[in-house]
Amino acid sequence: MGARAIWKAHVCFGAVDVPVKLYSAVQDRAVHFRLLDAKRHEPVKQHMINPETGKVVDSDQIRRAFPTEEGNLVMLEPEELEELKPTPSREIQVTRFVPPERITHQWYDRPYYLGPDQEDEPYFALAAALRKRGLEGVAQWTMRNKEYVGALRAEGDYLMLITLRRAGEVVPASALPAPTGRELDERELAMARQLVSAMEDRFDIAAYRDEYRDRVVELMEAKAAGKVVKFPPAPRKTGETSLADVLERSLAATGKEKKRA
Repeated sequence: MGARAIWKAHVCFGAVDVPVKLYSAVQDRAVHFRLLDAKRHEPVKQHMINPETGKVVDSDQIRRAFPTEEGNLVMLEPEELEELKPTPSREIQVTRFVPPERITHQWYDRPYYLGPDQEDEPYFALAAALRKRGLEGVAQWTMRNKEYVGALRAEGDYLMLITLRRAGEVVPASALPAPTGRELDERELAMARQLVSAMEDRFDIAAYRDEYRDRVVELMEAKAAGKVVKFPPAPRKTGETSLADVLERSLAATGKEKKRA
């Protein structure tokens, strides 16, 4: 594995102890800018300013506070927060194994790969067991002063650990407004089903580019080379039409795409 490990730990369940290395499964592809003084073209810095005095507050004088229902601010000292930090640990404690459909998509947060550390046999045995049984482990661990809960799953011959959002962070679908408006007629439903079937295809994430990022990078490279680049305007949307008309046009367009492919 060519990636660089960012943490070492042990996957623990029952009497089993599997040494692992943790690798990030995602990379930052965002364009990062420097902030400049528009007139002098020099980098600028950000400071914490007291709006009452207009003076800069040094970092060692910054405190955290929380508002009460009465509108007051209660300040917490760094020492108080330091005492509350979780106990450091290198254990990824698996508490149970569940079918993957029990963990729906909205709970997944950030993925990591787990690679073997020192001993390969127990690592690949665990990956094979999860893959053959079709189960995911629910795990808890502490990393860099933060407590996590996550899903441990097999990814081919390897292990993947995906952090999960906490209860209360995910908004249930039942919180959405109830559907309003007329019921769809059978013709509209039939066309919708037909359109879904016509658009069924394999999943290829590489086909979906971040077009804004691509244009920003192209603009940056052109300006750095002293060139001028112009981009075509975004296509304008057509006016409002009936659902049936939209479905018919979509089916026709999908048919043309299929023929060209």
